[in-house]
Amino acid sequence: MSMQSVANASEPTTVWLEQSEDRYFVRELEKNDGSVVKVNQCLKGDVGHVVWDAAIVLAKYLETKAFLNSATGLNTLASKNVLELGAGTGIVGLVAATLGAHVILTDLDDLQDLLKKNIGVNQTLITGSATAKVLKWGENTTDFLPPPDIILMADCIYYEQSVEPLVNTLKALSGVDTCVICCYEQRTEGVNPVVERRFFE
Repeated sequence: MSMQSVANASEPTTVWLEQSEDRYFVRELEKNDGSVVKVNQCLKGDVGHVVWDAAIVLAKYLETKAFLNSATGLNTLASKNVLELGAGTGIVGLVAATLGAHVILTDLDDLQDLLKKNIGVNQTLITGSATAKVLKWGENTTDFLPPPDIILMADCIYYEQSVEPLVNTLKALSGVDTCVICCYEQRTEGVNPVVERRFFE
């Protein structure tokens, strides 16, 4: 599914901090209930060290009526087992955890410290649970089974060489009842249209 906007999405705020000798800037995302999820981003680092627009869109989408149980008034993510692929800073999985989901935020080894830091910063908002684990696409997924109820992905479709490992990981992790929610920015230049076509084939 390709989502390009979310109604009533509040604008995230950026705050600059100096911690140790590393520079961080904090992205704040206000939820519908007025609470604020805060994630540290690194001034230096690869693509996973910052919050991308697709992550903000997906995080806000999790709070829409599409996830509202009309009988209970609760978010349908409550008590669900959720796995986020390519979590980066973890903002999407963290929002899911604040909505009651039990979330495993996965990414490469070099992002684990940042993920753990951001889980700690938001611990008081988490009503489910959140843990960070290393998962390299295309490698063994046994530690992440049984299949989760939901797999979240935000802006994971952009490197041509990662399409096949990503698809293989999705196949390995998905059960009959697993719902995969994919949000990405449609890019029209370079190899991006080709990469998107390969993924959806």
